[in-house]
Amino acid sequence: MTRRYSALSLLKEGLAGQTGWKQAWRSPEPKPSYDAIVIGGGGHGLATAYYLARNHGITRVAVLEKGWIGGGNTGRNTTVVRSNYYYPESVELYGLAHRLYEGLSKDLNYNVMLSQRGMVNLCHSTAEMEIGARTVNAMQINGIDAELFSSADVRRVAPIYNFSPDARFPVFGGIWQGRAGTARHDAVAWGYARAASRLGVDIIQNCEITDFIVEGGRCRGVQTTRGTIRAERIGMAVAGHSSVLATKAGFRLPINSYALQACVSEPVKPILDTVVLSPGCGVYVSQSDKGEIVIGGGLDRVPSYAQRGNLPTLEAVIAGLLEMFPIFGQLKLMRQWAGIVDVVPDSSPIIGPSPLPNLFLNCGWGTGGFKAIPAGGTLLATLLATGKHNDISRPFDLDRFASGRLIDEAAGSGIAH
Repeated sequence: MTRRYSALSLLKEGLAGQTGWKQAWRSPEPKPSYDAIVIGGGGHGLATAYYLARNHGITRVAVLEKGWIGGGNTGRNTTVVRSNYYYPESVELYGLAHRLYEGLSKDLNYNVMLSQRGMVNLCHSTAEMEIGARTVNAMQINGIDAELFSSADVRRVAPIYNFSPDARFPVFGGIWQGRAGTARHDAVAWGYARAASRLGVDIIQNCEITDFIVEGGRCRGVQTTRGTIRAERIGMAVAGHSSVLATKAGFRLPINSYALQACVSEPVKPILDTVVLSPGCGVYVSQSDKGEIVIGGGLDRVPSYAQRGNLPTLEAVIAGLLEMFPIFGQLKLMRQWAGIVDVVPDSSPIIGPSPLPNLFLNCGWGTGGFKAIPAGGTLLATLLATGKHNDISRPFDLDRFASGRLIDEAAGSGIAH
């Protein structure tokens, strides 16, 4: 079993030349059958397996990942954690995730490097300030910490922003959430993987799903590149590739997959101590613990599975960044990439049973997947363990698209879908 991390174990290993550490998680051969299968070795899939074992005592679980752990969107996002959404259903969902994030390092015995440095959504006009005030009121009524900032307040938390009189995007104020911030994306994946493995979950990498086993009209397992694996409960948490696997399972999902652009600069000394988002510029930015300026932008509206983005979108993101922070024009861009996000018509996730019995869905998070990992895992684990929704996941069932009971969070996402 993997040793528990502590100050004492760190001291002992330091004295012993770091020779006693075990692998963070096991990599066993797949068994012929399990009590449950989770497809997808990203944050949501690993969290689902962990909460199945911890909350429901179901430990004969396999996580099947076609690549490597955290190699998809979990390792390709901009690490923002927040819960400042508009509708009560979204507040319950993202609020649960936020609360779990705040205790996650202790829960997993792994430092996920949560930094609650706050986040401000900028308003660039009087009209946007009016909408901002309404949004803050709604958030406060729903129990989410939110504050309407003035221009002076924004200058206090982000003094390097372009406050010149002739700025193209002048700051009238903003929406502030003090509990928001960032977490280390790799650490979240590795922490969940390690904790799940400690509880007996099998984490199987390089194991691609090629087909679903359907018997008696129900899903009974999967065909993979590493053989047939059976289970009576199967969860799917594969983000932008959800529609691809849904096709293999014989149904369609209301999902389009797009590339979401991101990039980082060379590291510099601390200069930006919060997360800043400008809907007008289509850019959000923070500074990592290593000093890199982490830059995110809007979607490339051409459906794609290419994880590299494209130059026109990158140019638009950098142009918006320099409107916000001209001082960053001196920096060198170190690397850029894209994550493949799964966007649905109302910009809210799909959590619930699929049209194929025994197969359950966790998808459609769009740009909000990373911040929702603990909640997505908790809710999918409940569905797999009980076959039923709880009160938080019920509004996000796939049936809302038939009933018209949508939860339109396009504005709450912060970046235009």
